[in-house]
Order: sequence, then C-alpha cells, then structure tokens
Amino acid sequence: MHGKSSNPDRATQILIVDDHPIIRDGMTHLLNLQGNLHVCGAAGSAEEALAAMAAMASQPDMAIVDISLKSDSGLDLVKTLRHRYPDLAILVLSMHDESLFAERALRSGANGYLMKLEATEHVVNAIREVLAGNIYLSAAMHEKLARGLAAPRKKPEGPIASLSEREFEVLHLIGLGFSTREIAEKLNRSVKTIEAHQANIKDKLHIRSGKELMRFAIQWIESQ
Repeated sequence: MHGKSSNPDRATQILIVDDHPIIRDGMTHLLNLQGNLHVCGAAGSAEEALAAMAAMASQPDMAIVDISLKSDSGLDLVKTLRHRYPDLAILVLSMHDESLFAERALRSGANGYLMKLEATEHVVNAIREVLAGNIYLSAAMHEKLARGLAAPRKKPEGPIASLSEREFEVLHLIGLGFSTREIAEKLNRSVKTIEAHQANIKDKLHIRSGKELMRFAIQWIESQ
C-alpha cells in the first residue's frame, strides 16, 4: 500500500503539519532520533502544507496532520491530500476525543488517528502500522468500530452530517462545556468567527437559542 518505505536503506520521509511550533519541533526531534525516519518538512497551515508538498523534489511517504489548524480544518486538508496524493500515508494527530473524531478522520482519507495525549508514547508505532498498510487506532476504538460494523447500519448522522469539519469541531467543544471565548482560544480564531460558526450550526440543526445549542451538544456527545 505504501511501498516507498520498503527500501531498508532509505529513511521514511515525513511531513508534519501542526500550527504549534513546539509540537512541530518536538515531533521532528523525536522522529529524527529513530534513524530510519526523517522529517523532510514542517508546515503550520493547510496552505503551507500544500505548498511544501508541491515544492518537494520527491513526494514524502507520510504526512502527520493536526485536526485543529489556525485557519483551516485539518480534515479538509486530509481530503485534499488524499485526492492529490493517493499514495501518501496520512496519520491524524488531535487533541480531540478519538471516539468522536476518528471515524470522521478515516472517512476523510486518513490511515490512522492518534490523540496528542498519547503521541509521544505511541507515534512511532502508529507510523509503522500505517506504513505497513494498516489502519492505526487505539485498541478501544478498533473494538468500537468493529462492533459498529457488526451491528445493522444506522442511518447517517442526520442534520449533523451537513456540518462542515470546523462546525463539527465547534459543536464538539460546546458539548464539552467550553465557552465561546475558550473555543476561540483553543482554535486560534476570533470570538466573532466562532459566533458565526455557532450561528451556522443553529441554522443547520434548526436550533433557536444558544442554550438549546449547548443542551443539544451535550446530549449528542453523551449519546456517542
């Protein structure tokens, strides 16, 4: 599936996409210590990532993409990368709860999903799994997805399926109890931008008030 890394004399080339310089630098240091892994580029936004990909003489083997980029949804970037570079291995790194976002990441074209809390301990193993052609998820998430596949197919997510990736992310954070200002800080966006996302969510879900939206978001997370 991702045969470029099969040559034992050639280090696996990895692009890191994360808008936090500390995460990029830490991940670069950790992976370059492995000897057969090499970070060939780093980007802080979707635009920088696509420019870096286009500028490289040869395509990297893997991209590690954070879901929460400053001006973009990482999942939208995953979709673009999957469309433009079908052979690229993609591992999503995220602060978000795996049980809510992993399946969405896989549907967007990712080959694996790793929570940032577990990144230092598990990222090398996750990379090896994905390069071997496997899907990387935690054991608990593998089990959840297996149970879902064995059960009769549910209808799609309903109105939630109409939300953009960023709106889905905002709804998740509302359900976790974060205020508009806190969500703006977490996603590195202005309060006005988050308020616009909330208005779009209310419109799409036919919700009238902020309180009703919070109640819906909490119930939605609890039902997952």
